[in-house]
Amino acid sequence: MGPDYDDVGALTVLHALSSKGECEILATVASDGHPDIAPTIKVINAYFGKPDIPIGIPTEHAPNFTANNNWNDSLITRFEGLIKSGIDYPRSVDIYRKVLASQPDQSVTIVTVGFTSNLYDLIKSEPDDFSSLNGMGLVKKKVKEWVAMAGGFPTGKEFNVEKDSMASYEVFKQWPTRILFSGFEIGVRIRTGVEVATMSESLNSPIQWAYAYNLRTYGGKVSDNRASWDQTAVLCAVRDPEDYFYVNGPGKFIAYPDGSNSWDPDTNAQHYFLSHKYPFQKIADILEELMMHVP
Repeated sequence: MGPDYDDVGALTVLHALSSKGECEILATVASDGHPDIAPTIKVINAYFGKPDIPIGIPTEHAPNFTANNNWNDSLITRFEGLIKSGIDYPRSVDIYRKVLASQPDQSVTIVTVGFTSNLYDLIKSEPDDFSSLNGMGLVKKKVKEWVAMAGGFPTGKEFNVEKDSMASYEVFKQWPTRILFSGFEIGVRIRTGVEVATMSESLNSPIQWAYAYNLRTYGGKVSDNRASWDQTAVLCAVRDPEDYFYVNGPGKFIAYPDGSNSWDPDTNAQHYFLSHKYPFQKIADILEELMMHVP
């Protein structure tokens, strides 16, 4: 949920799909360690009537920064009435272990739209009061699939992989279940946000505000739309990805210590990646409609 603001659209898409009965949101965890990130998630969950969804924060090795236009802090201040102040957020790895332990086997889809820091902590975790299994065992038992906005195909050096490159190097190498990737080249051509930004301000919506503010100020320039990297991952975590994209694989996603990646089509590691099927605007229209969901 920062520094970029397509995360706002992604969490909105998730809540929209949940409201349609298409998924259950078990938890929302921050992968960026900046103190504004978890409260931003809290504001959005509360706006959609789900203030009790568990929220976690990463451990110290995760990246820790926010955008230069301070949109997170401004959003929290503007909508502070939606959340209680002084909340003590638990560690994301503890949220993961508690939630996974309580779910049926092979039932949970994890979708990441940020860094891999939390999943590194998860697979390295030891048995605790939540489960007698270590992290790898818990993932094998409970997780159906991981859908990741990560990487570039067939090669790339993408932000989410690069910023905690050593975590990415370890996690993608060791992860024991199917992974579906929505790479940089998918969302960069799918532009959304202007319709959300021009929704009525009378809605008092943090989603409308975030897009209106960021389209004017993010990166120091005015934009009429924003790339939809994170929304594509969320859409394909909940709905059948083949309704929207081609799904390529199986193969193996290889992350390198410097944060770059490549694709090995000759090794079956249960890894798959999306490629475009439809004109970009068709998918943008689907995402924008979900992003305009009002509780």
